[in-house]
Amino acid sequence: MAEAPLPAIRALPSWLLGRAAARGRALVADALAAEGMKMWHHVVLSAVRDLAPVAQADLGRGVGLDPKDVVGVLNNLQADGLVVRAPDPKDRRKNAVSLTDAGARMLARCEKAAREANDELLAPLTAAERDQFTGLLIRISGTDG
Repeated sequence: MAEAPLPAIRALPSWLLGRAAARGRALVADALAAEGMKMWHHVVLSAVRDLAPVAQADLGRGVGLDPKDVVGVLNNLQADGLVVRAPDPKDRRKNAVSLTDAGARMLARCEKAAREANDELLAPLTAAERDQFTGLLIRISGTDG
């Protein structure tokens, strides 16, 4: 059988990270879809939980999503009864977003599904290797964890 094309490219850490990230995203997206949730909806729901009550604009900046996209995601989440918008106590001209009880329950299910998907992604690694790998990813990703 012939060697796969582009062996020099396929050996680059950046290429391998991209492939691993794509596989991880696909696993998590599938797990979330089984709960009736999309990736960005999950991200926004999680941010609402962590920041609530949060102004829509601050929420968008916090997750790196365009304001019009935040509105669309929030419209979907509100229609599903997962978040509520109310006048922001700090600035009545703005809406503040909070989780509903149903939103908290959905988020718990989605977080479990995402953890299980990540466990599947990292299944070839031992527990110690997972810790080391995560630490290395944090170091090279430019995030603080």
